[in-house]
Amino acid sequence: MADARVGQVSGEFDPEWLDRLTPGRLFSLENRVAVITGAAGGIGRWLSAAFGLAGAKVLATDLELDPTARMCAALVARGIEAHALAADLADEDAAERIVQATLDRFGRLDILVNNAGINKRIPIVEVDRNTLEHHWKVDYIRCYELSQAAARVMIQQGGGCIIHISSLNNHVGLEDVSLVGPAKAALSQLAKVQSIEWARFGIRTNALAPGFMATPMNATHWAHPTRAPWIMDRTPMCRPGHPAELCGTALLLASDAGSFMTGQTIYVDGGFCAGSRWNVPPGTGLEAYREKSAPKE
Repeated sequence: MADARVGQVSGEFDPEWLDRLTPGRLFSLENRVAVITGAAGGIGRWLSAAFGLAGAKVLATDLELDPTARMCAALVARGIEAHALAADLADEDAAERIVQATLDRFGRLDILVNNAGINKRIPIVEVDRNTLEHHWKVDYIRCYELSQAAARVMIQQGGGCIIHISSLNNHVGLEDVSLVGPAKAALSQLAKVQSIEWARFGIRTNALAPGFMATPMNATHWAHPTRAPWIMDRTPMCRPGHPAELCGTALLLASDAGSFMTGQTIYVDGGFCAGSRWNVPPGTGLEAYREKSAPKE
């Protein structure tokens, strides 16, 4: 569907297209191979499951093999073809090894999800050069190089899809988030440039920007005396997002459902970037969340 022209230039209604518009086909990833980095983490495991259930073969890679292999075993038990690969994105040859391992295992590469990332919340004046360089190497440079390596394969195949996992930090600045925030913003910009250079090869590149999610990386937020109420007050939906709530948007970007989407950053943030209420007392959002989450008698 990515190459098709509905009704050619006239936009004419073509009944033969109706079968392609059924949700089962529109969002299908059947016969496609997806690489997902950070696959054993809070977001990566859900994206791996969603892509596998949509029909993709999954190359799941993360820093440590054991948790990645356990996650893949759970997918295999559901009939999904998944393979675990341990890879440290700090290694200079990580991009080439991941792409080559995918080709060795599955023979092709259709979808790359640059999900892996690290974060250290620290004031700017306390960031040393080694920390700065390490974070940019993992959070941006390796994503850049993985995109390069994947695109070379996709060009030969006639197309593909790249999704960068960005962040709402692309839209707003946050205190003590000078490391991962700018790197995520760079990924959103990279998606634009890649979409321009690679569209002629049938490669679509987009970014998915989560809000505050209930993941291990964000676990300290929800017990924090000031951050938790601030996030809840600032988020119109007054709750953290569940990682599974990113899957629908990820499938849209990866499948034929998003065949005319490229160069975009899509925010899945509970309304955070839209704005916030100001006619309510501080702590209202957190209280609303606790009330909704309390066990029903």
